Amino acid sequence: QVHLVESGGGLVQAGGSLRLSCAASGNIFSINSMGWYRQAPGKEREFVARIEWYGSTNYADSVKGRFTISRDNTKNTVYLQMNSLKPEDTAMYFCNARKYPTTFWGQGTQVTVSS
Repeated sequence: QVHLVESGGGLVQAGGSLRLSCAASGNIFSINSMGWYRQAPGKEREFVARIEWYGSTNYADSVKGRFTISRDNTKNTVYLQMNSLKPEDTAMYFCNARKYPTTFWGQGTQVTVSS
């Protein structure tokens, strides 16, 4: 099992920044990748960003140039730096970890961007 705990969400004005953290614990050996997803009320969960074990990253078009995913292997933590936030970024943000063939999810952290 892999246990994921997100933190760093909150209320911010449009144009502001937040940094989300996802701390992984448990059987984290051989995690293939970690990523962030988000889900707004009444909408499906959508992909935001991912970082592979070898460092490659990819982003949803809607966040490219504004969000940056990174990791600190010494802390078993993945970060999502979110800049130039928009009201449409408002959602519950979830961290996940892929350890094939299983995907683990955290409980989420709420991000609210006011206009």
